[in-house]
Amino acid sequence: QVQLVESGGGLVQAGGSLRLSCAASGLISAFNAVGWYRRAPGKQRELVAQITSDGTTNYADSVKGRFTISRESAKNTYLQMNSLKPEDTAVYYCKMKNFGVNYWGQGTQVTVSS
Repeated sequence: QVQLVESGGGLVQAGGSLRLSCAASGLISAFNAVGWYRRAPGKQRELVAQITSDGTTNYADSVKGRFTISRESAKNTYLQMNSLKPEDTAVYYCKMKNFGVNYWGQGTQVTVSS
């Protein structure tokens, strides 16, 4: 059973930074891909950033230059968020595609005050 646990969310003022972590447990492939998504109130879930096993990254236009996705290992992925804006307020989820199956974490709340 694969489980993903996000952490690192919280309340921060505009211009501040947060670092989100996604920790995976269970049978994890070295060739998985991980994405960070977010869902703001009243909006659809959107992809924020993703990273493949070879380190290739992709970002939403709205976060380019401010957010950085990285991975320490196949089980630990991070999202460094700088220059946060109120519109970044959302629940952030990590998703892992592992052996062809998508797994989601429970989410962590990020609130950016103006």
